[in-house]
Amino acid sequence: PRRLDTQAFAQDAAALSGSLTLRDLPRLREEATGACDDRPIRWSSQGQWRAVAGGPEQAWLQLEAQVSLPLTCQRCLTPVEVDLRISRPFRFVADEATALQEDDESEEDLLVSSQSFDLVDLVEDELIMELPAVARHDTCPVTVKLSVADPEFEAEGTGQPHPFAALQALRSKKSN
Repeated sequence: PRRLDTQAFAQDAAALSGSLTLRDLPRLREEATGACDDRPIRWSSQGQWRAVAGGPEQAWLQLEAQVSLPLTCQRCLTPVEVDLRISRPFRFVADEATALQEDDESEEDLLVSSQSFDLVDLVEDELIMELPAVARHDTCPVTVKLSVADPEFEAEGTGQPHPFAALQALRSKKSN
């Protein structure tokens, strides 16, 4: 649904659900590794009217989505499957100014109400925000070298004199 009337959706307590693929969400697809365009993304949404403390009822949207996304483990650099799951309530407000004004005090996320709200974009945005900062296995399937020292490099350097050794020798002669 790319054109959802948020007020009518909430007023009717409507529900929508479906399945997308990574091909449908190009920004999320850019984060994935390998051939996975047909990877399913399951989502559901529920509209409702809810009372807000000290105010009239307002339009709300409960959004849930999930996908298993192939990423690159930043420890061993092999593929890792990362499960992304979201379950968030959103409250609709009249305009951007209201959203900015109420944002600091509200615990829920605020969205601007629209007659042509793009629910697919919201699913994609929320899944992108759910991506881990660093993807990695709990236990990597390959042995990971976690050393910064390179014995071969150090062995090569032991046979040559230190580049400042000659200067040190000159300094020693001068002080004698």
